[in-house]
Amino acid sequence: MTTRVVAEEPAGVWSSVRSRVHARRIRSAAILVPFFLLFGVLCLTSKPFSSRANLLDILDQQSATLIIAAAGTLVLIAGGIDLSVGAVYGFSAVVSAHFALHQSAGLAIFLGIGAGLLIGIANGLVITTLRINSLIATLGMAFIINGCSNLVTNGNLLVLFNKTAFGELARTEFLGVKTSIWLMVAVVIAFGLLLATTAAGRYMYAAGGNAEAARLAGVRVAGIRVLTFALSGAAAGLAGVIDTSRVLSAQASPDDTTLAFTVLAGIVVGGTSIAGGEGAVWRSVVGVLFIALIGNGYLLLGYDPLYEQITEGALLLLAVGLDAVSRRRG
Repeated sequence: MTTRVVAEEPAGVWSSVRSRVHARRIRSAAILVPFFLLFGVLCLTSKPFSSRANLLDILDQQSATLIIAAAGTLVLIAGGIDLSVGAVYGFSAVVSAHFALHQSAGLAIFLGIGAGLLIGIANGLVITTLRINSLIATLGMAFIINGCSNLVTNGNLLVLFNKTAFGELARTEFLGVKTSIWLMVAVVIAFGLLLATTAAGRYMYAAGGNAEAARLAGVRVAGIRVLTFALSGAAAGLAGVIDTSRVLSAQASPDDTTLAFTVLAGIVVGGTSIAGGEGAVWRSVVGVLFIALIGNGYLLLGYDPLYEQITEGALLLLAVGLDAVSRRRG
């Protein structure tokens, strides 16, 4: 009788483990179902939607958001949240525009991205050393950065229409595709590989899943979280520079904070857990594009664009609710 219990117990344990792994895989691919369903519906209901020009336009318009979301995924997985990315995006935009007016295009690009990187490092150090909640810390930093953006511009629009060299970063084409899209693809792949194939990526999952256990296992949780915030700041800086190059103008705007919530919505809708320890860059990409398709569909089908915000908010609440339910069951 004892032998029977010993033989059956591992089988039950392994069955439970397999079921959990299977359920996790289903959740990880769940975003693909509504994405392709929406894509198919838009293809059938709007002829312009599936045109090459429209699809490339979506990617071009979402390139900045996708870059920020790819890095933001790392922050969320490691157990943090960065609400300053919209302000960093705006600050890097005006910094790069300011220096593009007086210095070389290369220096302006470098300083714009560098500003984002430094702010990201500052975010990480404030959060880890002072032990301030990342949501509060980055929200406070966003207000500070918005003020700095206004100081740089004095409330004016910085126009770069005669700075063609600066515009080449995002406005030129390769194989019929704008460089802004190529840059986005390169950054997304780089962050995806960092998370999926490196020790640093595994440590990010460990830090977000169970920080105390990760510390006991020798993971420098504070260092990993600083790294994720640094990458998030640099990505937001690059995104701001790319969009400034694309439109050849920049202006301080409080609306930049809205970008942070758009990015967060895309990440969470994609299936990355807001509680940390679970997610993937590719899922965030699909989540951002899913929301972008909704906006594009409203435009092409002639619906009131105000409903887009309502839909986005509902999707965010639904995604967070489903994540909470799945965690309780797990």
